Amino acid sequence: MKFRLGVLVNPYAGIGGSVALKGSDGEAIRDEALSRGAQQLAPVKMRHALEAIKSDQIELFTWGGAMGEESIKELKLECLVLGSPQHWPTSAEDTLIAARAMVDEGVDLILFAGGDGTARNIYEAIGQQVPVLGVPAGVKIHSGVYTLTPSLAGSLITDLIEGRLVRMEQAEVRDIDESEFRQGRVRAKYYGELLVPAEHQYVQSVKEGGKEVEELVVADIAADFVEQMDPELLYVMGSGTTVAAIMDELGLENTLLGTDLIKDGEVVASDCSAQQLLELVGDAPFKIVITPIGGQGHLLGRGNQQLSPELIQKVGLQGLYVVATRSKIVGLNGRPLIIDSGDPELDRKLTGVVTVHTGYRDAVIYRVGI
Repeated sequence: MKFRLGVLVNPYAGIGGSVALKGSDGEAIRDEALSRGAQQLAPVKMRHALEAIKSDQIELFTWGGAMGEESIKELKLECLVLGSPQHWPTSAEDTLIAARAMVDEGVDLILFAGGDGTARNIYEAIGQQVPVLGVPAGVKIHSGVYTLTPSLAGSLITDLIEGRLVRMEQAEVRDIDESEFRQGRVRAKYYGELLVPAEHQYVQSVKEGGKEVEELVVADIAADFVEQMDPELLYVMGSGTTVAAIMDELGLENTLLGTDLIKDGEVVASDCSAQQLLELVGDAPFKIVITPIGGQGHLLGRGNQQLSPELIQKVGLQGLYVVATRSKIVGLNGRPLIIDSGDPELDRKLTGVVTVHTGYRDAVIYRVGI
């Protein structure tokens, strides 16, 4: 008997990330993101996940249009379309209806592409009636139901289909208040738990929250960076408290959860979108200053979608100035830093090792993977 896989996409998940809106919840934010030229990447990420499934012992069940059908048909795969969205643009209600229909159809697992808001919708719709697995496509992903990258979702499902032993466990669904998030405050709320296949080389841990406690180490990292600054270079300053400490050391206003552009100790532009960064950088030499997410190890693709594949392509792996405390790196337990830029070919090119600046005149070499 073939494995029955439900495929569900929130086509607007993550749409606000590249245009500096720090989320996608609500019609107003969605419409503003579209007006700024944001692209719908969740269907693409689902396609990457499906491409990574290496088995033909599978039946696909999905929802109409951009909620799954299009991703499957672009790969020229067969599927049964159980229904179509009742709203356009699609809404949370469409996700609820689709997830319940897949459970009624008797799927073995629902593979869904989205962010924390989508995980909340799935939990509300079906609870723990069937296992689920998330393909990361949101701006903010604090829930533990997502794989590290889209392709790893396909690898994990392959293991299930081929009968390899895969543990099932309950994983937390968490989401934050986006209005607070846009003010620089991260407040993640627990909503419940979903049943997920949980092999830890594939599935991310719940994102670490709270204030960085190694303040002296972070201050040393900031001082070291400032001493090494090249006045001729542009610096794209990513999100996070460690990068914020560098901006504080320079005496500059910082967008904690956004991306700023500086040169020679001055702010060129604040809270930039992906397109703004490309236009402002142009052909000038630059570096991207970035810190990995604690607990997960994501370097690109979580909370910093303003750093587009086009921008990253310009500098490559060695154009990333990575900053992190040693405790953050040790906390990865040997797992590589993760690249999930949205462009699988670029992600493969960026694998290797990178210098991580961990203090004053102190650095380590660490692996980067996908």
